[in-house]
Amino acid sequence: MEILLSTTLIIAIAMVFLCIKVILRKNGSFASQHIHDSEAMRERGIHCVMDQDREMRRKSKYAVSERTDNK
Repeated sequence: MEILLSTTLIIAIAMVFLCIKVILRKNGSFASQHIHDSEAMRERGIHCVMDQDREMRRKSKYAVSERTDNK
């Protein structure tokens, strides 16, 4: 029982620390974790895997085209 209580307390403290920005600011929110939203990644020319795959499919004449229908 003591282990369950201490783990719950540790998780609750971690959640408070994670949510401080959201709780204390008027329009607080978590920063986006997507690569395409990061200015530093865009400056370095780094894209997400989906964008890189799409770009390679357009460039290569041997690539399999993407399906547009949802069958």
